[in-house]
Amino acid sequence: MDHQKISILIEALPYIKKFRGKTFVIKYGGSIMKNIDAKKAFIEDVVLLKLVGINIVIVHGGGPHISNWLNKLDIQTEFIKGLRVTDEKIMEIVEMVLSGNVNKSITADLCKHGIHAVGISGRDNNLIEATKKYLYEENEKIDIGYVGEVVSVNGKILMDLLERSYLPVISPIGCDKEGNVYNINADYVASSVSAVLKAEKLILLTDVAGLYKDIDDSSSFISSTNAEEIREYMQKGIIKGGMIPKMECCIEAIENGTKNVHLIDGREAHSLLLEIFTNDGMGTMIKGGKYNG
Repeated sequence: MDHQKISILIEALPYIKKFRGKTFVIKYGGSIMKNIDAKKAFIEDVVLLKLVGINIVIVHGGGPHISNWLNKLDIQTEFIKGLRVTDEKIMEIVEMVLSGNVNKSITADLCKHGIHAVGISGRDNNLIEATKKYLYEENEKIDIGYVGEVVSVNGKILMDLLERSYLPVISPIGCDKEGNVYNINADYVASSVSAVLKAEKLILLTDVAGLYKDIDDSSSFISSTNAEEIREYMQKGIIKGGMIPKMECCIEAIENGTKNVHLIDGREAHSLLLEIFTNDGMGTMIKGGKYNG
């Protein structure tokens, strides 16, 4: 008898009981999608979470896939402050890749396991209302094209799907009241979706293990923190660069109703299950509220 396997199952039991019937919003994308083993493990983890009674909503990105298609079509692209400058032609490719290719691939992988996954765009039934996003630099307003930010999320359609045991897979495309279509950063969409659903957890799959006080010192890993401490880390320059907007998403999610946020390394096989169902976890947990667990 393999006692180690039994102990792992026993360790998971209280978490399965605790989270049954709760809602997790998972942001999935980036370099993880290109790793075949990590992608397979992610799908398996989501299937298990769903089968033990947890409501799952996936919000996906797909930047590398977009870049690949733009290269195939010999279309030049430019980034400003990490955001892709998106003209009308590029927006057409972005929507085709995200809502067509990537979204349906994830949905199909889940359906193969008997999960009732349904792929939807933020444009469907006005799921995501967006507005045009501008960048600002030294008092200069920079137009980056059809890049948007979330105005509101239609939570009713998501609740209707969850109540019928569907698993929504959301492409981060939104539109404004005039019908203009925008590409939106998937972290911000996931944050807004988790807030409107008052999700138990927002889980951001990244290509780092989590947060560090010093990225060059593995012993400075932060396993647990809260929004107040995150703000202090940003003010002190401990959290900087591309991690700042991600942390702003986390704080926004918590302040608008998400209970806890997790940053985990999606490149590690089954990191999702290890974070949720083990005592030690493996990523960084940002607790909702100063003392909330």
